[in-house]
Amino acid sequence: MSLSVKEQLRYWGVGLAAFAVVLWLLGDVLLPFVLGGAIAYFVDPLADRLEKMGLSRVAATAIITVLALAVFVVMALMVIPTLIAQAQELVRILPDLFRDLRAFVEERFPSLLDRNSAAHQTLALIGERLKERGAEILQTAVSSAMSLVNILMLMVIVPVVSVYLLLDWDRMVARIDELLPRDHVSVIRQLASEIDATLSSFVRGMGTVCIILGSYYAIALIAVGLDFGLVVGFVAGLVTFIPYLGALIGGALAIGLALFQFWGDWTAIGLVAAIFAAGQVMEGNFLTPRLVGHSVGLHPVWLLLALSVFGALFGFVGMLVAVPLAAALGVLARFAVGQYLKSRLYLGATGADDT
Repeated sequence: MSLSVKEQLRYWGVGLAAFAVVLWLLGDVLLPFVLGGAIAYFVDPLADRLEKMGLSRVAATAIITVLALAVFVVMALMVIPTLIAQAQELVRILPDLFRDLRAFVEERFPSLLDRNSAAHQTLALIGERLKERGAEILQTAVSSAMSLVNILMLMVIVPVVSVYLLLDWDRMVARIDELLPRDHVSVIRQLASEIDATLSSFVRGMGTVCIILGSYYAIALIAVGLDFGLVVGFVAGLVTFIPYLGALIGGALAIGLALFQFWGDWTAIGLVAAIFAAGQVMEGNFLTPRLVGHSVGLHPVWLLLALSVFGALFGFVGMLVAVPLAAALGVLARFAVGQYLKSRLYLGATGADDT
């Protein structure tokens, strides 16, 4: 005899609550496994494609692993040290940049910042805080990231987890399918397919867009000669998954730095602005339509809400799983709305009889 809907909801509710508690308690410990699972999910289509070309799953996984190790070695030797050094230097000079900005505004627009005005006092206060807290902010960010789990464990566990998950991905999916409750297997498969399609379009597609745009911004800004071009490109690419935010943050940071570095050289400043304008054209007309598509269904406000909520509840791990969970919750919400529109609660007795 099957369980009633009420009993099923109770069991699934308890399971969901237990999962949330485990994620909250073991978030730091789960970080390398979450990262490993994300990497395996990201590259699984490539492994499937290599299998279709005649390779075994083991051979496909081995090729992907060797390529990933080569990329990691290049990044570790060439990119990451420069990125860290530029980030530290940027944080160190932020108070000076802010002081120069205040002096520039006072010189050009003296009436705007009267020394007795609230705006002047606010700017002075922010400058002092930046001077006091600038290095501390970077140190706190690095230490908090390091405290999540030892960096050596990340470097060892994440690749191992991702390789094993990638190797057994298809078998794990088949096993999970066997464990689905038989009464709801068709609905769960449909929802899982829609969630996978959303994640494939957004996470894989947008992840590729972020990598392409971040690399483009960094290389172009370095070629122009902008100081901290690598950091600006990294930041702009990192937040590109939220539409317009990456270009807004990266463009404001790059143009602001260019104004201080190239003041009077309007050609160089114009080139920095043109780089971000070209990036937006490339993203909106070529990259996003081809790699992500137009019907993913993840609104920027929904993404920001998910990042805020899951980040506040579960810390850094919550922010990592925020986008996949937002995609899954979006699919479930659309399904719930569809069911509601067919129910008596929406149609009423008369509407239900007519249908």
